[in-house]
Amino acid sequence: MLLGKKRKLGRKIEEMSIGEKLTLTEKIEDNELLLYLGLTNDANPLYIQHDYASQTPFKKPIVPSIMLTGIITSAVSKYLPGPGSHIIEQNIDFPKPVYHYATIQFLFEVTEIEPSSHTVTITVTAVNEDDEKVINGTIKVCPPHKLEKMNSHTLENF
Repeated sequence: MLLGKKRKLGRKIEEMSIGEKLTLTEKIEDNELLLYLGLTNDANPLYIQHDYASQTPFKKPIVPSIMLTGIITSAVSKYLPGPGSHIIEQNIDFPKPVYHYATIQFLFEVTEIEPSSHTVTITVTAVNEDDEKVINGTIKVCPPHKLEKMNSHTLENF
């Protein structure tokens, strides 16, 4: 826990501009997949059983779409806009499956800034190593808010 320690926040809405981009490359490894499946108690055979998956149109195990969404959420929390931000809406398509051990190239681009609602819209696309689009969508993000000064009543709920 970071009580008592200040963490640098991401960029405020007034520090952002339309056209900003972030690229991120992620390789899907067994340890991450097994951690996710264990954490969610998801035993879908399509995600982990080669014999089952080989009999489906996918031919081999695939990565859960929600795990890929987690990579998007993490990128927002870490980089664009960064710590203190929060996704409030998402519309994400997964046109092709992502397979185990794939290397995925993500591209995030700020396409709209709405100071009145304190939101930014970011398009998200991702391609696999064969340059096939595996993710396409938009997310609406609430960047970090300007913090008020702390007073003696701020920590009453702790």
